[in-house]
Amino acid sequence: MAAEPQGTPCWADATFGDLEGAKRFYGELLGWTYGESLPEYGNYTQAYVDGKAVAALSPPMPGQDAPPAWCLFLASPDAAATAAKVRENGGTVLVEPMRVGEFGTMVLASDPGGAAFGVWQAGSHEGFEAREVPGAYSWAEIYTREPEKADAFFPSVFGYGVKRVEDDAIDFTLYDLGADPVLGRMRMTEDFPPEVPSHLNVYFTVADCDAAVEKAKSLGARLRFGPLTIPFGRFAALTDPQGAPFSLIDGTTTGGEMPTLKDVS
Repeated sequence: MAAEPQGTPCWADATFGDLEGAKRFYGELLGWTYGESLPEYGNYTQAYVDGKAVAALSPPMPGQDAPPAWCLFLASPDAAATAAKVRENGGTVLVEPMRVGEFGTMVLASDPGGAAFGVWQAGSHEGFEAREVPGAYSWAEIYTREPEKADAFFPSVFGYGVKRVEDDAIDFTLYDLGADPVLGRMRMTEDFPPEVPSHLNVYFTVADCDAAVEKAKSLGARLRFGPLTIPFGRFAALTDPQGAPFSLIDGTTTGGEMPTLKDVS
């Protein structure tokens, strides 16, 4: 598998104070199985669907006090150059380019509105081995209270085209790398409590959104929104038992008219 083009979502991981609890939750909900934890890399543990790597879980680093959260990594051919672009465009580099053995080089950063994300320069680990099958990554959106900053920052750093959804009810744009969108950007409204920071929300594929939501709730998750059917699928937003937000989507169940898009790039 070749490394992904720059700016393509290529990996997702999350840190949890209760690693075993997180493994049980996502294992039961999404059917994940797990590889061996790697003590030399902070007990980083990969998750698999049908033997293909789809995500990873780990405990927090010593001294890390951030709440549990999913981190989406965007592909880069040169992590150091991308880190420089992050700074040049008003973002913050949270973790400087760091070689992770033979696997690749990572950067952690945030946009000018505070939405954290990762950058991954692939070595032997090129990212997702499966997408858009039950249990695997499907989609992600940047939730931000400063959409104008996001719409300037991400295209400048990753070369995205930008298309705005022409709908007065929402402020939503799509970032693309040519024909197909790779990320969404949603303005956070007053419906979001003030303590919820800007963030990248990761969607995982399920075969039946309603059944998956009920399963998640029975395992201790909290439903925040949905399920709702839109032209792209039936989805729901949840918070897992340790407080990390995530979403579920069944892309085969769709409804409504496709939105009109205006090119603003």
